[in-house]
Amino acid sequence: MVCKTVVVLGASYGGSHAAQILAQELPDNWRVVLVDRNSHYNHLYALPRFAVLPEHAHKAFIPYDNIFGGPSNGQAAEPATSSRQILLHAHVTSLQSHSLTLSRAFPQYGIEGDVPRLHFDYLVYALGSHLPAPINLWGPVGDDIAPLLDVGTKAGGIDWLKRFRSRIEQAGSVLVVGGGALGIQYATDIAEVFPTKSVTLLHSRDRLLPRFDENMHEEIVSALSSLNVTTVLGERLDLGSIGQTSKAKDGTMEGVVRTVSGREIRASIVLLCTGQTPNTAMLQAIMPDSVVSSGPSKGMVRVKRSMQIAVPRLSTKPESRFSDEPVQLLSRLSLTGSASDARETDTEVDDDDDDAHLDVPCAHMFAIGDAADAFGAINAGHTAYYQGEVAARNIVKLIIASERKGDAGKEVSSDFELDRYVPGQPAIKISLGLVCPFPCYVIVSLPTNTHRLQTQSLYQVDGVVGKKLDAAEDLDAPLMWKFCGIEADEDGMFL
Repeated sequence: MVCKTVVVLGASYGGSHAAQILAQELPDNWRVVLVDRNSHYNHLYALPRFAVLPEHAHKAFIPYDNIFGGPSNGQAAEPATSSRQILLHAHVTSLQSHSLTLSRAFPQYGIEGDVPRLHFDYLVYALGSHLPAPINLWGPVGDDIAPLLDVGTKAGGIDWLKRFRSRIEQAGSVLVVGGGALGIQYATDIAEVFPTKSVTLLHSRDRLLPRFDENMHEEIVSALSSLNVTTVLGERLDLGSIGQTSKAKDGTMEGVVRTVSGREIRASIVLLCTGQTPNTAMLQAIMPDSVVSSGPSKGMVRVKRSMQIAVPRLSTKPESRFSDEPVQLLSRLSLTGSASDARETDTEVDDDDDDAHLDVPCAHMFAIGDAADAFGAINAGHTAYYQGEVAARNIVKLIIASERKGDAGKEVSSDFELDRYVPGQPAIKISLGLVCPFPCYVIVSLPTNTHRLQTQSLYQVDGVVGKKLDAAEDLDAPLMWKFCGIEADEDGMFL
């Protein structure tokens, strides 16, 4: 039997969840193919902490053994790859309306030739955004020009995080640029672990995390101050000043950078934790009108509430918006917060026609996660997760409806309703350094294998701001293994 194909590009928080639903709900004559460039599931939220405490680095890379099975429920899961559930480790090199090309061949699945091509009937685009340099495991470690080894593998990721920690150790002073969750976590962790280092956090706005309650800003500034982090708000870094040096008080040469206003900041290393760039180059090439060209959502792909890729209704006729010219893909994934969104079933959207200005030129193509301009949803793993659920369930609905008509891929009747994505309130949980629960313990330096430190967290959920001391120094990463359906002890997490 020849199976029809749903392809999911990207196996992070959103893509993996979409693939799980598809694996469970697709009809028997369909298969789901999940494509990701990494050998293991990367738990992105743990990377900043593990770059400072790399003794836990192995916990951030989770085997894909149960990627299609979902959270462990005591039942036996199908193998990670079977005839109807296929996981491919490769780069996507080009995308067309019903096919894509890969960086390597998989002849066992009929994907072969000099330019290996995979044909699909439906697509979920979950390639997120290009990660900031301080957590981009595919990029250089700071200013270290040494070649990276085993890029995209667990061993390579662990090596990257260890090298990053070594670079921080060698630096006399650290400048963190960007006051989002990533920058705040880096600044507080580095200041906590290396209390003698000069740490500065530079942010272009007058408030940290401006989408959240002002109490969040005040609590973060207070935490930074208690850790002797110098916080500079309302100023932008002059990128042209990076790399300049001057003589420090002890006679050694030290890096110095300037803000646009001319303020000098001493920094042996600069961590650019500024925004992420949506990874939508391939979609831009085949559906130019689908990608926002300017404004706060620049580079993101337009979607309907069904999570189908969309274009402005009045700009061009739908049939002229699609081209099959190939473009090289730079695959990346996404990062920030934690909470819950909603898939609209019995919940009403305030304005039923709030996406009526958008057309869907290709009903079989969906986008989720950081790449999607999804009605004000923040870039976060939990938003991608729920968007993936909406996309997957809508694909199943479209397939069932079209197979009833015997004509897959064509529009269904006007009374057919797809699920609609409704973002929840912006929510986030960030770490503000490490504390010891024992008053008699004085932190001078952190022992390599200590497990006695706990994470100080700040959160906002449903408009409520609060603090917690509820996570281990490894940010309870083993719980993510369990969520991925992998039961492992400490030794097992090295695999």
